[in-house]
Amino acid sequence: MNANLTNTKKNLLKVVKYVDGDGIIGKELYSKSEYEIRLYGIDAPEIKNCPKIIKDERELQMPAALLIKLGYLSYDFFRSLISIGETFTLIQELNNMNDRYGRHLGYMVLENGLVLNEIMIKEGYAKPYNEVFCEMLPLYQEWNLQAKINSKGLYSIVNNF
Repeated sequence: MNANLTNTKKNLLKVVKYVDGDGIIGKELYSKSEYEIRLYGIDAPEIKNCPKIIKDERELQMPAALLIKLGYLSYDFFRSLISIGETFTLIQELNNMNDRYGRHLGYMVLENGLVLNEIMIKEGYAKPYNEVFCEMLPLYQEWNLQAKINSKGLYSIVNNF
């Protein structure tokens, strides 16, 4: 992760529940508060029918069933990287801590120091989420292009998702 990130807040949490391929429910180790966390800068396909899948179906010209299948591949890859009960550090940009749905936004740093957001992009299981800026977004766009060129992850099945 970029060591030059500025104005950040760090919290130690543990995974309580998976939401999908780009979100979890986390529990702070000290305050014990639980909340939904959406990973900065990434977007994984949906795993259930919802308004976004209808939008994606129209924009990508792909059936919802295929998008949901891709969503589960992304979700399974995400779950292979961190287990329920494992701890991680959530790093948040102070000027960009919540999304419009009230979810906490952040970079998820695993116990081994790797950043889950980056792994998802580099391995082709998520694409850059351009609607909310984060400091790492330009790098995520670059890494996504490399994953696509190398047919990694979901790009081994489809050209776009």
